[in-house]
Amino acid sequence: MVVDVDICGLKVGDEHPVRLMGVINLSRESFYKGSVVDTDSLLDVAHKMIDDGATIIDLGARSTWPLAVPITKEVEYARLLPALELLKDNVDAVISVDTVFADIAEKAIESGADVVNDVAGFATDGGMLDVVAEHGCPAVVMAAGKLPGDPLGMDAIMQSLDDILIRSEERGIDTDQLILDPAIGKWVPEKSAMYDLETIDQFERLKVFEKPLLAAISRKSFIGDLLNKPATERLYGSLAAAAIVVQKGAHIIRTHDVAETFDVVQIAAAVRSRQPVVEENGFEVSVLDIPYPDDAALSMRNIGVTGTGSKIMKNKTVSRVLRISNITTTEALIIKQEILARGGDAALERDAVSHETEKTDVIVIGTLLQVKKLADKLECQARNLPLISKMIKDALEQESDIEYRYLRQS
Repeated sequence: MVVDVDICGLKVGDEHPVRLMGVINLSRESFYKGSVVDTDSLLDVAHKMIDDGATIIDLGARSTWPLAVPITKEVEYARLLPALELLKDNVDAVISVDTVFADIAEKAIESGADVVNDVAGFATDGGMLDVVAEHGCPAVVMAAGKLPGDPLGMDAIMQSLDDILIRSEERGIDTDQLILDPAIGKWVPEKSAMYDLETIDQFERLKVFEKPLLAAISRKSFIGDLLNKPATERLYGSLAAAAIVVQKGAHIIRTHDVAETFDVVQIAAAVRSRQPVVEENGFEVSVLDIPYPDDAALSMRNIGVTGTGSKIMKNKTVSRVLRISNITTTEALIIKQEILARGGDAALERDAVSHETEKTDVIVIGTLLQVKKLADKLECQARNLPLISKMIKDALEQESDIEYRYLRQS
């Protein structure tokens, strides 16, 4: 299904330009001091961002940096509301307010804000669900459990966002107006750079939710960890990460550097593939590219399949192609016979079929379920097949092992 939503008059989705959310930071406690804007320059900064290509302005008065000195809600309110009053009738852009508190969000909406950006994913203040439901306003929701950004790894992020969508739907919120943020950044101490790298690498998994996707990667700590550079020197790293997530499906990029980011996302969006969709006479056929079983289960639940049914079928929905090298012809033929018996297939060189060669490679093709059943069957066979069974299982495990992938890249 193609994502195509209207966010306060701004078209966002797969067939629309990638939108830039310019960050206007009123918090002196921010990790990136160069992003802090004072009231005197607020309108000039906003107009410059819009001229440079921003269509959303994100106004924040409380630093979400975990090491920032805490401020009271009264201080946040005193910073935020005057700035919002100044912007609302003087800029041609959607205005987002970055806060985790329901009462501040409500006052901001009543004062002209269009969107609530809640990095706590409705977890810090349960009243935020009521505010969004009652006002019918769009909201950015970031992956969160007990704390903003605390899910570790993409599987946990997917589960967190799914939970937020379920809670929102139960509260009567139009979830098509929710924008999903996978919480890139060092939100909790145990969140190391490898978790953010995994999120960027697997960003396309978020498409299974069929919602607008936002990436807030600008000058984040993982860039500093990799490049050993402070926030002031992370622009190029931010642009590289932005290009990757746009190519993988991001619809909105939140950035401190609008002008520099604009050209990057234009190119990245132009080269990303489009989901094959055919529509005719009220029918639609779309090709789903879902490489992870748990994501397949989410997709099935989106159309009303029961939790039990989606769990049973999820390993049937994704395929794997494995190459097994330097095995004997007899072993290759056994593997082919066993995968065929499970509904898959295997390809091997012509001379191996007639036993004219002693060694061969074989390419095994099957669903994840078929491949796992093949490995279980080979475990009980003769020759080197028990070892091959173990290697197949190890390869599948490495595929989902974040630490293994990160160390391979380092």
